[in-house]
Formats: sequence, C-alpha cells, structure tokens
Amino acid sequence: MGETFTTEIQARYRDINLAGHVDNVEAVRVLDEARYEFLRFARLPWLPAGASGLLHAADEGVSELVASQAIEYHAEMRFVPYQPFLATLWVSRIGGSSFTVAAEIRVEDGGAPAVVWECVNVLWDHRAQTAWRLSDAVRADLERYLGDPVALRR
Repeated sequence: MGETFTTEIQARYRDINLAGHVDNVEAVRVLDEARYEFLRFARLPWLPAGASGLLHAADEGVSELVASQAIEYHAEMRFVPYQPFLATLWVSRIGGSSFTVAAEIRVEDGGAPAVVWECVNVLWDHRAQTAWRLSDAVRADLERYLGDPVALRR
C-alpha cells in the first residue's frame, strides 16, 4: 500500500439529525471536504515550494468532477464538541482520465472506520469541454498514494 493522507474535519451542529447523530448526507459532506483538501490544498511532503494538493501538476483549467460514489456506514457518528472526525484517504485506482479516491472516517483515533467510501473522479478540461488525460506528472503523484480499494460489503 502506498502513502495515505489523514485530515481532521470538524462536525458542525447543523450536521446532527433529530436522533443526535451525524446525518448520512452530512457524512458525505465530511468526505467530500476531505477529498477536496487532499486533491487541492494538502501540503504534501514532496511538493515544490508554493504547490499544494495531489493535483498541483494538473493543467490550468482542469478540475475534478465526481463521476460516482459508493458509501457504507459501519458505525454511528455522534457529534462530540471539539472532537473532529479523522478522514484517511488514498487512491485505489488510476485510469486514463479518471481515478478513484478511497476513504475511511473514524470517530476517534485508533477506532474502527465508521464510514468507508469510494469516489470516482474524472479530470475535466473546461476549455476543451472534454476529459483530460492524466499527465505523467499527475499520474506519478497519484501513484504515491495507490493502495487497495476499501472493503465494501456488496
């Protein structure tokens, strides 16, 4: 397994449903926020000065679009003030113009995953209005985080 990226995402009061736990839709928001940080803002150790995120080498005008998502809930995510959720992400598949980000959310450090998720991302060239083929530089960065898919129960 390659490297993984872990970040803390703070739950918000508005994320809680009437049963007192984080709503399933808000769990997706937590995962998407972590995914966006990983791809666009993470200060990864090998990046050149001033660069951030796993997609730092993508061409100008290229962004990632979500093509599909699969999510499973394994445990309740209760809101605890000042205790952020821990999201761990990695890349589980690399294609020609798409890649899959796998993730797990833990409620506490060392705990079992409460949520597992896979998200297929397509790189889209907004100028050409077509999928953007992964460059060698982007592919090399993605490969540093290449690991197994999450264990979905399906």
